[in-house]
Amino acid sequence: MRARYFYGWNVVGATFVMALFSFGLGFYGLSVYVATLQRLHGWSAAAVSAPVTVYYVAGALLTMVIGGVYERFGPRAVVAVGSLAMAVGLAALGLVTRPWQLYPVFLVMALGWGSMSGAAINIILAPWWERRRGLAVSIAFNGATLGGVIVTPMLIPLIAALGFPRALVTAGFGSFAIVIAVAVLVMRSGPHTRGLGPDGEPAVAARAASHVLGERRGRGDALRTWRFWSVSAPFALGLAAQVGVLTHLVVLVGPTLGAGGAARAVGVTTATALVGRLLTGVVVDRVNRRVVASATLVVQMLGLALLATAPSAAAVYAGCVLFGLGVGNLTTLPGLILAVEWPRERFAALVALAVGINQFTFAFGPSLVGIIRDQAGSYAVALGVCIALEAAAAAMILLGPRAPRRRRCAPS
Repeated sequence: MRARYFYGWNVVGATFVMALFSFGLGFYGLSVYVATLQRLHGWSAAAVSAPVTVYYVAGALLTMVIGGVYERFGPRAVVAVGSLAMAVGLAALGLVTRPWQLYPVFLVMALGWGSMSGAAINIILAPWWERRRGLAVSIAFNGATLGGVIVTPMLIPLIAALGFPRALVTAGFGSFAIVIAVAVLVMRSGPHTRGLGPDGEPAVAARAASHVLGERRGRGDALRTWRFWSVSAPFALGLAAQVGVLTHLVVLVGPTLGAGGAARAVGVTTATALVGRLLTGVVVDRVNRRVVASATLVVQMLGLALLATAPSAAAVYAGCVLFGLGVGNLTTLPGLILAVEWPRERFAALVALAVGINQFTFAFGPSLVGIIRDQAGSYAVALGVCIALEAAAAAMILLGPRAPRRRRCAPS
């Protein structure tokens, strides 16, 4: 007898599309905006990086409360408002003439980013999946990676063809039209809307209430344990370095590769992020996930070392490959580690908490890299600081408690 098709896969597809544009324009695309603003206006790296920090801080604060917003209004309404905010913010970004104008513009964009970033992916999919949640979330996050492979590199020729203002209007409202369509037509608040439970199983009454209570208890308990902080803190440091480098990547590699080569470097970095996530998925269930995380950070450090020296174009591309192999993993590994070290009922709450902490911390990465670059006169010193942050993270993640493997919160 053929198994009945589960509508949750449609929601995974819709979330994939949302992530494609939210990460392509709201995460990886920042490096293109920073480089273009510096080129057009002659502003310093620090002047354009500080508003990016505000953007990430605002997005992190929104992430910490976005679960309640989704619960009250549902994914269709929240994603629709978020995609509109991103489009309006991008249109306004193309019109700025003074550095201070970047702050209100990025705050508007932050509403879109916080509504459609990594926490949103988990929140939208959590009601639909339990046994196969890891697979569902992984597929959706591949949309985020492909956003950097497809959407972000397209911004550079689009800007060259249409100019900065018109290109951002086209990208912003084009993505809005697509995202709002899949949100309205496909997204639903949960399987109960179709008379089902998670994974397409029969609905179980009263489970949601106990799940919510478990989430509330889980946050407070987790914040008082080293087990949680030994996951959250290392990834916060690693992501601060990673986001700082990604934001400045186009400017960093531009002198060696040129504008076209810089676009290819962004594509190479994000393409290898997809490869890195797939390779990790093959081995992560067979080995200690903390060891995998530490090894990922070490590989990124090697890539940053190549980018810091940049003796040739080939070395720059090699650095982008090594650095990119860890880009996808640093966003997915925290959840995979939490999934085997904490009870199932606390998973959703702890993932949202970890994402919020990580986003708040990596918000300062772009400013850190920009300020160090301006003071030192080159990116080499800034990359050295990023290497130090990742080295600390690689060591710290191995210091977590060696707890017995619990029943997994979600398969991966």
